[in-house]
Amino acid sequence: MIKRALLEVIALDAEDAIAARNGGADRLELVTDMAADGLTPATATFARIRAAVPIPLRVMLRLTDGFAAGGPDGAAALVAAARRLRAEGADEFVLGFLDPDGTPDLVTVERLIAELDGCRWTFHRAIDHAADRDALRKRLADLPGLDTYLTAGSPAGVAEGLPTLLAEAAAGARGEPGYGARLMAGGGLLLPHVPVLRAAGVTAFHIGGAARPAGWDGPVSAAAVREWRAALDAVTAGV
Repeated sequence: MIKRALLEVIALDAEDAIAARNGGADRLELVTDMAADGLTPATATFARIRAAVPIPLRVMLRLTDGFAAGGPDGAAALVAAARRLRAEGADEFVLGFLDPDGTPDLVTVERLIAELDGCRWTFHRAIDHAADRDALRKRLADLPGLDTYLTAGSPAGVAEGLPTLLAEAAAGARGEPGYGARLMAGGGLLLPHVPVLRAAGVTAFHIGGAARPAGWDGPVSAAAVREWRAALDAVTAGV
């Protein structure tokens, strides 16, 4: 028996959250403005979603498109957003910033995790745009609260990045330094990728558009999420 996989679904509002939960999502990533690939939602939006569903919520900390924090002013604004969300009860987060040379922006990341004060967090797909993803993992390895990398293995998505994901899953299984955080596959993820990734030991999956048959202008479909839940559970059960 393979360990049950975690299914994380992007939610923009309480209706999305309820549909995702009803479809079998284990956790939600909360964002706004998917035209910018997901930014920090309003505190009031977090509060409505928190009241609507009991499952864990990871809130995006990102105020502008791209993976730059925006210098000292941008970092200060991110810290302020994190403080407001913490005051509202948020206790899990998603973040990740790069310097212009493609190395991790440790100044901003460390300022944020100091504000988060022990909360668990995901380093998001900034890793797919890093100059050296192995070096990034090693530099972040000891940061408190980091328990997940959301990655497609490539900026182009899982179809292109699959060999990287398989290699990183193997590195994690061997206990290599920098690979202790959970690998969560996402970004162009398709159902046919699931058996390959599960066989490699990947235990977390992230979907956004795949949960929305009508596209980003439409809501999350509980039926679409249920299809993903069934696919993951079928592999878990060895079907």
